Amino acid sequence: MLLTQDPDATFPARADVVVIGGGVVGVTAALFLARAGVSVVLVEKGRVAAEQSSRNWGWIRKQGRDPIELPLMIESEREWKSIAAPIAKEIRMAVVGTTYLAMDDAEFAARRDWVESARGFQLDCKVLGSAETDALLGRDDRRFKGAIHTASDMTAEPGLAVPALGRLAREAGAIVIEGCAARGVEHSGGRVSHVVTERGPIACDSVILGGGAWSRTFLENMGIFIPQLGVRSTVLRTTPGPEIHPGGLGATSASLRRRGDGGYTIGRTHAARFDLIPAAFRHFRAYIPQMKLRWNTMQLRAGTEFFGDLGHGRWSLDQESPFERTRVLDPGPNTALARNMLTSAKALHPQLGNIQIAGTWAGMIDVTPDELPIIDEMPGCAGLWVATGLSGHGFGIGPGVGRVVAELATGRNPIVDTAPFALSRFAT
Repeated sequence: MLLTQDPDATFPARADVVVIGGGVVGVTAALFLARAGVSVVLVEKGRVAAEQSSRNWGWIRKQGRDPIELPLMIESEREWKSIAAPIAKEIRMAVVGTTYLAMDDAEFAARRDWVESARGFQLDCKVLGSAETDALLGRDDRRFKGAIHTASDMTAEPGLAVPALGRLAREAGAIVIEGCAARGVEHSGGRVSHVVTERGPIACDSVILGGGAWSRTFLENMGIFIPQLGVRSTVLRTTPGPEIHPGGLGATSASLRRRGDGGYTIGRTHAARFDLIPAAFRHFRAYIPQMKLRWNTMQLRAGTEFFGDLGHGRWSLDQESPFERTRVLDPGPNTALARNMLTSAKALHPQLGNIQIAGTWAGMIDVTPDELPIIDEMPGCAGLWVATGLSGHGFGIGPGVGRVVAELATGRNPIVDTAPFALSRFAT
């Protein structure tokens, strides 16, 4: 679904804020700004929600979050309930709960430890024993050691939700322009002055870069370096099958979300491919701790596609940029992995019966070394605010990030403390 303004409309010469990127962060930032009476233009090189914002699992969860991120996620959940209320049925948003299963004592201990770490947030998380887990799933085979369950967590259909939020932003007064790449940002006296797009410059007071996996490339052309790399993740959807859980059902070998069409979206946590390209070596040391943790599930590959090509060289702002050469980042899925994930899901949940793969896709996830977002004003370029690195769990937290960065870009106090998400945390 395209959201672009009338192509015959006059291209805007100025806005208070220009938002770059039409993912969940960009469209919600534009929505909050427009509703606050701020003039805002959102430019998207391809289509709104064409990349990771429509390719994720569709979970809106507090459960399992890093405690540093929980205050932002709690606010984000409130924003989902508020801004998406008029379109809840359309985007299939519902409070259906999240459950993380534990296969053995070690996993069960880790689940319980997380509940303890989050106790101060007064969430409705419950630790379930083996019998309680069976009762929740309608079985009696004691397959699982236990689980944690958060009944207030939600899900929605990403491919419907983010375009619908973009529509709400436009209805609120934001100008949303698809098929228009931002090539860079000009600044004067250390402060942003223009965003240069392929269709011309837009003067502005502030810029919000919500470019997802493209953010690093965009900033490096300005001489700003952030520790953000891309990993490729494969997801599948199934044919309709019996309901075994209405919401998000997590396990190490396969995680499921019940879809509105009666099937399931299935993925596997941390089963990703990491491309060893030139930018990887700049930040490699920072990523070593996470790579050690994920070594058994992460594939390393030497290659130049996608971020190898996009990361090479520089361009001037009167030249075609990488964002015009690749309008939509559309990596191919790992079909063997998809088949294995379906097999694992059926082994975990025999009630699924003979469901089959109905479709597969992949997305490029923008990951930071600590798997937490970067939300900050860029050094040496006042007024350039970056919100990126949501590290594979950005769909749920996206509206919270969008609100916070909109507040920062207009000089207001953010609803939560953003100090933990400052770029300076990676200074060493």
